[in-house]
Amino acid sequence: MIKKHKRNQTQRKYYRTNERIFATELRVLDAQGKQIGVIAKFEALKLARDQGLDLVEVAPMAKPPVARIIDFKKFLYQEEKKRRDEKRKSKASETKEIRLGPFMDDHDLAVMVKRARDFLSSNNKVKLVVRFSGRQITHPEFGQQVIDKVVQSLSDMSKIEKERHFEGRQLIAMISPERHRSERTVEEKEPKHEEKNQEVSQQKV
Repeated sequence: MIKKHKRNQTQRKYYRTNERIFATELRVLDAQGKQIGVIAKFEALKLARDQGLDLVEVAPMAKPPVARIIDFKKFLYQEEKKRRDEKRKSKASETKEIRLGPFMDDHDLAVMVKRARDFLSSNNKVKLVVRFSGRQITHPEFGQQVIDKVVQSLSDMSKIEKERHFEGRQLIAMISPERHRSERTVEEKEPKHEEKNQEVSQQKV
């Protein structure tokens, strides 16, 4: 019986290199991406060989085609690394559930917060669920306080996707990761700080 192999690997992009390049004239870039200019293929090949590098056609549909003088093996490695990084970033996040009680003590609550933080760090959404049993449902405010404490504790790395609401005897809220929030805040504040410094220096002058 012949087994059919599934195509589970992404096909690599094909690049023409060196003598395999068809075009007789190329727009050539160096290894840093700086433009050398539009030159004949044989001249570009000579430049590449003199540096011990390859001439790689990176934009065959351009007019004239664009080629770079680079280390082809290193170039392929960087392309593969970039592809893996993009695949990892585009991986669909899962929804993880954290079960809470309306009368949790601080220690147990801290454990649940830590678990939720780990889920968010892995780019997962977190569903916060407070379950009420028996007569606990007559005091929904305690469950609301628990949800609010968890959301506040994780506000540095998450945002509220669904506000807390009741589904039967369960109080539910959804939060999702929001990375580098503090870094963005710093970046937003820095220009303003510089502007103030400039204003002060201008006043001194």
